[in-house]
Amino acid sequence: MRSHRKPFHFVRKSLLLVALGLFGTAGALAVVQPPEKPPVYTEQSVLPLPEIEVLSEVATSDPFIGETVIRRGDTLAALLQRLHVQEAGLQAFLVQEPAARSIYKLYPGRIVRAALDHEGKLVSLRYDHTPGTRDEGRYVSRWLEITPDGKGGFEANEREQVADTQVRIAEGEIKSSLFGATDAVGIPDHITFQMAEILSSKIDFMRDLRKGDRFRIVYETYTSEGRDVGAGRVLALEFLNKNNTYDAVWFQPEDASGGYYDFEGKSLQGAFLRNALKFTRISSTFGGRRHPVHGGWRKHNGVDYAAPSGTPIHATADGVIKFAGWQRGYGNTIIIEHHNNITTLYAHQKGFAKGIKKGVKVSQGTHIGYVGSTGWSTGPHLHYEFRVNNKAVDPLSVDLPVVRTLNAEERKQFDTAVAQYRSHIQLLQGPAIATTADDAAEPTQLAGR
Repeated sequence: MRSHRKPFHFVRKSLLLVALGLFGTAGALAVVQPPEKPPVYTEQSVLPLPEIEVLSEVATSDPFIGETVIRRGDTLAALLQRLHVQEAGLQAFLVQEPAARSIYKLYPGRIVRAALDHEGKLVSLRYDHTPGTRDEGRYVSRWLEITPDGKGGFEANEREQVADTQVRIAEGEIKSSLFGATDAVGIPDHITFQMAEILSSKIDFMRDLRKGDRFRIVYETYTSEGRDVGAGRVLALEFLNKNNTYDAVWFQPEDASGGYYDFEGKSLQGAFLRNALKFTRISSTFGGRRHPVHGGWRKHNGVDYAAPSGTPIHATADGVIKFAGWQRGYGNTIIIEHHNNITTLYAHQKGFAKGIKKGVKVSQGTHIGYVGSTGWSTGPHLHYEFRVNNKAVDPLSVDLPVVRTLNAEERKQFDTAVAQYRSHIQLLQGPAIATTADDAAEPTQLAGR
């Protein structure tokens, strides 16, 4: 029987052909190219370059201005160094030039400014030696200006500018002291002193303040070139003390001197102030006491105000000096004679103010002497006596007379002024000052801040 199996070489050839076919197919697959990616399109635009030269001209045309605050112990050389002023011959000019002499009175806290160009050369040097001062009804800022003279040297000129007047309104509450309350709301010290002086015939600011007392105030400030340079006058004031509200407004009638009045038109410029010192404390009241030097129980005919040695003493009313000299236990003493047989006595003074002597007329508030410890005294204080018909009375309790009344025409002007200030007071947030003081609260001492 014949076998039908194919020869071996035929099978091998067939397998080879199959393999070649497979590899051929694989080879064909390997060379197939992927589809092309979509083209990426870009767009370019040309922007103009900035005008660099023009910008540079603007930048370099303005000087660089630096300033420094004068410190205690500063010298002119130190100030110029801090301001990077290195101008040959400048310091020698400042030493020799009479018109520049104010720059050698360097007051700590004042400002010196220097303007330099882009090469570091001096454009101007300015010293604000008098940032604000009252001058014939104006408030003026004065400064020294040094500039190159264009010939290799310098020139010095004093400049001045009338300050701008602004009206400000503030409200505060007594928590520890009057100064603490005014500092908290940014009221200048000069205004705080005025507050106490204006209401001195109504409130004893050394004994009567209570925690919770409140105040509202309208006052002037002065600015020059955007800087505060001084404080002006209190224009209106409302003060709540021990459940009593006291108010004051500045009013100056035509062709007459100005003064402070309450909102009802009664003058607050009493014939006598309550005390002769600005702020201090009472160390001994009127009446009987044990004498601190001699011992024993004696009558004390005045009020003692403890204060640092050298504290200014002021006359409490207009009058004529009847005595100025040494009086045994009183030491350096001044006696002032006033109207209606009233005299005031100021004892234990360290010394008298310039020009104070017998026969000299003084006005209320005139500086007459300084607190000391002369005579029979154990420490610096002012002994103050108030005498009527040569009899001592308690200056803290006597009814002080009030002067100055408005006539009919002045009253019309006054009512117009008060209406304006009332609106200022009412601009503050919240209702009118309410009763918030506590009668039982302890007095707030004003000897310090």
